[in-house]
Amino acid sequence: MIRKPRATTVKDVKYIDMDSDLSFSQTMSSDEDSEEWRPPEPKTKAPKRQKAARAPAAGKKKAVVKRTTKAKEPEAPKEPKAPRLTRDAEPKTPPAVERKTQAPKGLKESGTSGLARTKREKSGKKNTRKDKGEDQADCADREKDEESGPSTRMKEERVSFIVSDTHEALGGLEAKKEEEEDFTFDEPCLKKQKTSASCLGRPTALPSSEPQALRNELDMNWDLTEVLSTLTCVERWVCANIILLVREENTIPFIVRYRKEMINHMDADAIRDVQMVYEELCTLAKKTQSVIQTLRKDGVLTAELEQNLRSCRSADELDHVYSPYKKGSKLTKARRAKALGLEVPASALIDTPHTLDLRAWVKPGTDGLSSVEEVATGVEHILADMIAKDPETLTYVKTLCENSFVTIQSSVSKSALKEKEQEKSVQGQKKTGAQQNKNKDIDKFHLYFDFTCTIQRIQPHQTLAINRGENLKILTVKVNIPDRVKCDFTRWCITSRWRPKTYATEELRVIIRNAVEDSYKRLILPFLVRSYRTKLTSVAEKESIAMFVRNLRQRLLVCPVRGCVIMGVDPGFRHGCKLAILSPTSQILHTDIVYLHNSGQQKEAEKLRHLMITYGCTRVVIGNGTACRETESFFADLISRCYFHPLDVSYCITNEAGASIYSVSPEAVKEMPDLDPNLRSAVSIGRRVQDPMAELVKIDPKHIGIGTYQHDVSVGALKAALDGVVQECVSFVGVDINICSEILMRHVAGLNVGRARNIAEWREQNGPFINREQLKLVKGMGPKTYQQCAGFIRINPQTLHSVKSSPHPAPVVPEKPAAKKGKGKTCVNIPASFNPLDQTCIHPESYHVAQRFLSVVGGSADQIGSGDLQQCVENKIRTRSVEDLARTVDTTPETLKLIVDGLTQPPGFDMRQNFGQADFKRGIVSMSDLRVGAVLTGRVDNTALFGAFVDIGVGRSGLIHKSNITPDKLPVSQRHRSLALGPGERVEVRVLNVDPQRGRIGLDLIRVLQ
Repeated sequence: MIRKPRATTVKDVKYIDMDSDLSFSQTMSSDEDSEEWRPPEPKTKAPKRQKAARAPAAGKKKAVVKRTTKAKEPEAPKEPKAPRLTRDAEPKTPPAVERKTQAPKGLKESGTSGLARTKREKSGKKNTRKDKGEDQADCADREKDEESGPSTRMKEERVSFIVSDTHEALGGLEAKKEEEEDFTFDEPCLKKQKTSASCLGRPTALPSSEPQALRNELDMNWDLTEVLSTLTCVERWVCANIILLVREENTIPFIVRYRKEMINHMDADAIRDVQMVYEELCTLAKKTQSVIQTLRKDGVLTAELEQNLRSCRSADELDHVYSPYKKGSKLTKARRAKALGLEVPASALIDTPHTLDLRAWVKPGTDGLSSVEEVATGVEHILADMIAKDPETLTYVKTLCENSFVTIQSSVSKSALKEKEQEKSVQGQKKTGAQQNKNKDIDKFHLYFDFTCTIQRIQPHQTLAINRGENLKILTVKVNIPDRVKCDFTRWCITSRWRPKTYATEELRVIIRNAVEDSYKRLILPFLVRSYRTKLTSVAEKESIAMFVRNLRQRLLVCPVRGCVIMGVDPGFRHGCKLAILSPTSQILHTDIVYLHNSGQQKEAEKLRHLMITYGCTRVVIGNGTACRETESFFADLISRCYFHPLDVSYCITNEAGASIYSVSPEAVKEMPDLDPNLRSAVSIGRRVQDPMAELVKIDPKHIGIGTYQHDVSVGALKAALDGVVQECVSFVGVDINICSEILMRHVAGLNVGRARNIAEWREQNGPFINREQLKLVKGMGPKTYQQCAGFIRINPQTLHSVKSSPHPAPVVPEKPAAKKGKGKTCVNIPASFNPLDQTCIHPESYHVAQRFLSVVGGSADQIGSGDLQQCVENKIRTRSVEDLARTVDTTPETLKLIVDGLTQPPGFDMRQNFGQADFKRGIVSMSDLRVGAVLTGRVDNTALFGAFVDIGVGRSGLIHKSNITPDKLPVSQRHRSLALGPGERVEVRVLNVDPQRGRIGLDLIRVLQ
C-alpha cells in the first residue's frame, strides 16, 4: 500500500502541548472578553510532553500478552492450497489452559509461523497445525472479499483474540517478569497480534478486546485506535499494531526494519507521526482525568459535565469545556445565573415554553432577580452557555466555516509604528545597539505589514513568521470569519436545533434569539479563532520539524571520504588558521596554526607544503566561518601554481556549525584532553568529511545549522524528533562495536548513555567482542535492550582481527553457562566463536531462518557477501518467488527479503555509499563573476519551508524559491515530498538575479543530478 502524502497526514492533526503553563484559552477570560489569540512565548525549557504521554504506562512494564487467533469459518467451501502438514491436527487448547501454558517469557520477537514452530519443537510440546491451515483459508477468503469489493472487507475481517487476565489489569503484577533475562531469540516472539495470517501485508483483523481495553485504560468516551486512525490517515489495523509495539517499548528503527509486516511497510517519519499523536491523545486523557478529579473535589462535577469532558478529543475542546470552572477564572455569567436557580426556567424555555412564566421567578431585593428583565438576562446567559457547549452546535458552525472563506490578517502594530516614527524624528542622532537591532527586526516583517490570506492557502512559514512578529509586538493578527456564517448559524439555531418544542410567546422567542447571538459573539467566535490559530500553528510546527528531520537525515547520511589523509582547517584572521592533519582512520597526526592573512605569507605557504608532503595529505577541508573566502583563495592560488607538486591537492568547504560548541564540551575534553579548544575545532571540521555521521552525533542537532524557525516551534517536540532521526540513521547504517566511539553507541536503538559506557568498559577490560552473544555479558543489557540493539550492531572480522593483534587483555568468554549477577537474572550460554551472520543486518532472532535459507540455496554462512553466494541466491529467486521461498523456510516475505540483503551485501557494506560525497575543487569563482542566465552546478546546503539554499561555490548560497521546484524537474522518487530537495543533493541551476549589495542570489532549478 502506498502511504498517503504528508500534507494529508498533518492536515487535520491538532497539536497538543498539554504541559504549557499558559494554554490558548487561558490567555483570555473565557466568557466575558473577546481578545485576540496570542501564541505562546517560546519556552526555554523542553516540556515534559514525552514523559506525560507515557504516563499510563509509567512505573511498571506492560504485561506480556499472548493472543491466539480464531480464524473465521469460510462462507462457502473452497479448494484450499495443499497444506504442508507434518503432524496430525490436534484439538485446540482451551483458552484458560492456553493462557497458563503459553505464558510469555521475556521478549516478544518475530511472529512468524516458523519461529512459533521452533519454540513448540524446543519445548517438547505438541501443538496443532490446524490454526495454520485455517489462517491460509482465511487469507484466501480475504482475497475473495477484496475482489468482491473493498467496502466489505474490513467489516468481515474479524478475528477473536484471547487476552490474558493480567493485561486487563494493566499488567501490574507482571513487572518483575521482565527482569528475568531470557535470551531466546531463536525461539518465536510472542507478538500481541498474529500477522502471519495477514496475507503478505494485508490487514490483520483487530483483536476484539483490545480497543475496549485501551478505552477502559484511558477512560474516555472515544476509541483510541479509531481516533488515531482518523487524525493520522493511517489504516486502523496499522494504528492498533503501532500502539501495541510502542507499549511494548520497541524503538522506531527496530519496528521499521524488523516488524514491517505489522506496520504495512511505513517509513520511520510516518511511524513517528503516529507515535506523536498517540502520545498526545494519552496526555489529553491524563489531563482529562486530572480535571475531573479537581472538579469532583470542588463539588461542581455533574454527570453531564463529566461526559462532556470525557468526549473531548483535543486540548482546545477540553479547555473550552473546563475554562468556566477554573479556580483562577472569575465566576461566569452562566454560573452566576445558575447559582440564582435560573437553570430550571432556562430548560423550560426550550422544553415547555407554554408553561413558563418569568414573572414567577422575580424576587424583589435579590440582585439578579429583582425584575423580569434581570431574570430574562440570566436565562439568556444560561442558554448561551448551553449552546456554546453543545457538540452538535459546534459541529454545525465548524462546517459552515469550512465552506466559507475564513482569512487570517496581519498588520503592523501601533507600538511598532510609533517606534518607526521616533526613529525618523531622531534620524540624525546616534543610536544605541539595542535600538538598531529593534529597527532591523521591524524591517524584517515588512511583508506582513498588510497581509491577508485564507486559512486553507496560508503557508507554514508564513504562519510561523506571523506568530514571531506577534510575539515581538510588531504585528497584530486577526482571524476574519464572514458575517454569512453568523447569519446562517443564527437561523439554524432558531429554526432547528434550539427551536422551542411547544408554543412560545414572542417575548420568549426574543430571549432565545438574544441567547443565540450572545453565544456566537461572546463564546463561539473566540473559540473558533483560538481553534484556527492553534491548528495553523500546529500544522506549521509539524512541517518545520519535518523539514529539520529531513535536513538532518541527509546531513548525517552524506557518504564518508575514506582512504586518504585529510587536513582540517578552521579559518581565522587575527588568531590564525588552525590546522589538524588526520589519518585515514581519523587519528590525529599533527596540529598547528598558520597565519595566512598577515605578512609573511610565503613562509606560511612553505610550512603548509612541508606538512602536506610529509604526511601525504591530498585533501583540505575548510570550515565556512570567518575568513573562509580568503583562506579558500589562498589555497586555490597555491593549487593553481602546482605548489604542492607532486601531490594532487584539492579542497572543499564544509559547514562548521556547532564545531566551536563541541570543542569546549565535556565529550571533546575527554576525547582530546591535551588539545587547545581551537585546534579541536579543526579536528572536528576534518572529521565531518571523513565520517560525517560519527562526528555530527557528538553535537546537539539544533546546533548543526539546519532548517528554519527553530526557536518558534515546541522545544520538546523538536528535540524528540531530531534525537529520533539521529537514532534512526545510526541504527540503519550500523556500528562496528569494536571500533565505534562511546558517543556513537549512545544513539543505537535500545542503548543510552549508561549502557554505551558499560559496553565501552567491557571492551576495555575484556578485549574486542567476538560475537553479538557477548553483549549479553554487559551490565545492564537485558533481553529487551538486546532485542532492540542486536540487529544494528556489527562484528566486522577485519577490525576484529586488527584489534586482536593490538595489545589487549585476552577476552574472557565463558565456555559454560555464565550466571549474570543481579535480581531475576538467568543463566546465559555464550558461544566462544565468531558467527559470520554477526556482520550482517540479519537479527539474531532470524538466524535459524537464515540457516534454513542457506541450506535451500546450497550455500554456507562463510560465503556471505561473495559472488558465488549472490549468484546462488539470484538463481533460486529467479526460479521460485520470494513468497514461495518464504513458505519453504517458514517465515514472512519481509523477513526473507531482509535475510537476502544481509547475505548478498559485500563485507563492510555501508548504505551511505548511495549518497553524495563532499565536492572537492581546485579553483574559485566569486560573486562578481556571476551573470544572469548562467548555468551552474551546486549542492543543496540547507532547506527551508520557502525554498532551498544551494552552495554554488561563490561564498554565498543562492536561493531556489519553492515556486521554482516543480515536479517535472524532479526524479520520480522525489515528487511525493513536500519540497523534494534536501542537504547534500547535487543540482543544476540557472542564475535568475544577483543582488551584490544585499548578498542575494536567485536561482531556478533545472534538474537534480543523480
